[in-house]
Amino acid sequence: MLDFTLTAEQLALQQKAREFALKEVLPVAWYYDEKDDIPLPVIRKAYDAGIMNLDIPKVYGGQGLGLVEAAILTEELAAACPGLATSIFDNSLGMEPVLLSENEEIRKRYLPRILKDFKTICFATSEPLMGSDVAGIRCRAKADGEDFILDGTKYWITNGGLADYMSVFATVDPKQSHKGICAFLVEKRWPGVRVGRPIPKMGQRCSNTVGIKFDNVRVPKANVLAPPGEGFVLAMKTFGRTRPIIGAFGVGAARSAMEYAMDYAKKRQAFGMPIAGFQAIQFKIAEMYQKVETARLLTLKAAWEADQGKDPTLNASVAKLYATEVALEVVNEALQIFGGYGYTKMYPVEKLLRDVRLLRIYEGTSEVQRVIIAGAVMSQYQPAMPALEDLPLHRDADPLGTDTTEPAWRCRICGYVHYGDDAPDECPYCFFPKSAFKKAGAGATA
Repeated sequence: MLDFTLTAEQLALQQKAREFALKEVLPVAWYYDEKDDIPLPVIRKAYDAGIMNLDIPKVYGGQGLGLVEAAILTEELAAACPGLATSIFDNSLGMEPVLLSENEEIRKRYLPRILKDFKTICFATSEPLMGSDVAGIRCRAKADGEDFILDGTKYWITNGGLADYMSVFATVDPKQSHKGICAFLVEKRWPGVRVGRPIPKMGQRCSNTVGIKFDNVRVPKANVLAPPGEGFVLAMKTFGRTRPIIGAFGVGAARSAMEYAMDYAKKRQAFGMPIAGFQAIQFKIAEMYQKVETARLLTLKAAWEADQGKDPTLNASVAKLYATEVALEVVNEALQIFGGYGYTKMYPVEKLLRDVRLLRIYEGTSEVQRVIIAGAVMSQYQPAMPALEDLPLHRDADPLGTDTTEPAWRCRICGYVHYGDDAPDECPYCFFPKSAFKKAGAGATA
């Protein structure tokens, strides 16, 4: 039996996150967006309030919460500022390879530090010439005894400028594609690690994004998250668990844009009445609402699936694709309701529009999600309906009657159904021979 009710604990978390978003995030969002800087005091407050690191298992001293709780929390933060929500969530993204790795000792060493010492960790796969194509990694990892030497550059790294630790994906040989990929936990203080200037962005300017250079960085064996050949799988498993949360970013941003548009429409007068009274505006609001609700359900389904230990890959991509596309549509329509005022920086929608545009790009573009979905559906989906060649599609014989017991033969080329003890020598429509016919059922009862 389905039950869409949040538990008392989940509702309490939602309320806590909403209060934090309204009190700590919303008041500073536009100031730091204008500065193009991350408000570090807010990140610290999120840490102190227990808003970060929810997913550290209890065995390491954490809360041990799941992706459903992460989605609930992230929606509230993203409603106030998608950029800051990204930086707050990034610790979970950076930790996910650590949590999924088979290296138990690395969890014992690093997770308590992240939890107790306000240590931050980022996720580093992308490179200047590589985005969604994880198999195209060029950052080199050269074996040196039992250690590895890292050389190369990572780019588009969220929180890279403030992270203490980094989950870094590299390759022992670019020619090996995904088979050469490995992963490491790197400390920023290690010799040879250099952090670039913050990358100037169109949106999500409250979130730190940088490039990271590795010059002959020695990584000890103890810090290997995935040996060569296993890094690609680790990255894909990570995305399967983090993409639903990107959906939650979209839900939160779309929801707040819808709420702003509703408030504006009720108060803005045109032609002698509030514009909320016009059917054109009402239809826009109705479409916004159904898209937000649908996106939330898809996001929570994918998060729930991951929490149940199922393979979340397909539904994670569905949630990420739909919710992020919908976010752009909803925020864009909200700006249309605001008209010229929506296009100014005096109102909140233009920032949301700039912020949500990134959601269709990071952690796998919308195009990549479509490739994943299509590949999974075409190869794994189990249809409930029979194959086309097995459909009698009775037109000449009454399937409810008893006027015939003749077998039915269906042409696999054009679909024509022939009745008789044997297939015709030739299809009267497409002229294909008898071999093109398949017995589809026994007469009218087929």
